[in-house]
Amino acid sequence: MSTLGSITAPLRLGTRRSALALAQSTLVAEAITAATGRAVEFVEITTHGDVSREPLAKIGGTGVFVSALREALYAGQVDLAVHSYKDLPTAPAAGLIIAAVPRRADPRDVLVARDGQKLADLPPGATIGTGSPRRAAQLRALGLGLDVTAIRGNVDTRIGYVTSGELDGVVLARAGLERLGRLDEATEVLDLSIMVPAPGQGALAVECLDPATSDQAAAIFAALGSLDHPASGAAVAAERSLLATLEAGCSAPVGAYAELVDNEEGPELYLRAVVAAADGSANVRMSDTGFPTDAVGLGRRLAAAMLDGGATGLMQERPR
Repeated sequence: MSTLGSITAPLRLGTRRSALALAQSTLVAEAITAATGRAVEFVEITTHGDVSREPLAKIGGTGVFVSALREALYAGQVDLAVHSYKDLPTAPAAGLIIAAVPRRADPRDVLVARDGQKLADLPPGATIGTGSPRRAAQLRALGLGLDVTAIRGNVDTRIGYVTSGELDGVVLARAGLERLGRLDEATEVLDLSIMVPAPGQGALAVECLDPATSDQAAAIFAALGSLDHPASGAAVAAERSLLATLEAGCSAPVGAYAELVDNEEGPELYLRAVVAAADGSANVRMSDTGFPTDAVGLGRRLAAAMLDGGATGLMQERPR
């Protein structure tokens, strides 16, 4: 195979067909073209998570939005795939590699509620929709008497439950609304003390074949490296290491968020995490710090402390 620089055909980017997935893939495609001069064309792929209406935990949770994209990479149908990092299983995929983690968007969750209401404005019994056990558990743990109900669907569908009056509010990722140009529909950005995001939320993962597999794969991997944002990559590595050590899937009631902060000895990662009982009756919240170069070790240490502190009994989702 010839190298990337001598190929005239556009790079083929595998993406899900949802409006949000296409918006995220557009950001990556534009960044690739700006950095390398290469054109990018989309190959739209339907995943199991897109066609099933069952709750994520029931259909497998981790990986339901990912496997079809990875199969397209293996088959040579696409040159790269763009994932929401929070959807990726924590175990590596043989023969594939994350070539870049672009700069992360704000990972916090938002409330979209009727009449512009915030959480504090909602009366006991108000119905709040979410497809995430993590969000549901943390909402219930607030003790506000909210009626938290499970929902599925794209952003339009979820917000539609509010505008139609079927629900009083829904909780969504801020990054998704921002990338769709709909951030003004959020009625409250939820503070990290209220809602700890999912590990990897707000981050994208650009995946391709392992560069060791061919000269072509090596050239693509090298080109995609220009999109990488090391601080975002380190933060996500710490969060996902914690998730893996807890042996919890992406549908488990686990929140984790790492950020780079400065101290007298230089930059360090500050990692906070929560494991909550599904009914909100109990939770384990802890935090720790470490060097960015030891992001994986930081996640492992904090997870071990949480397991010692009782997190095991609170988690219901296990690897499949």
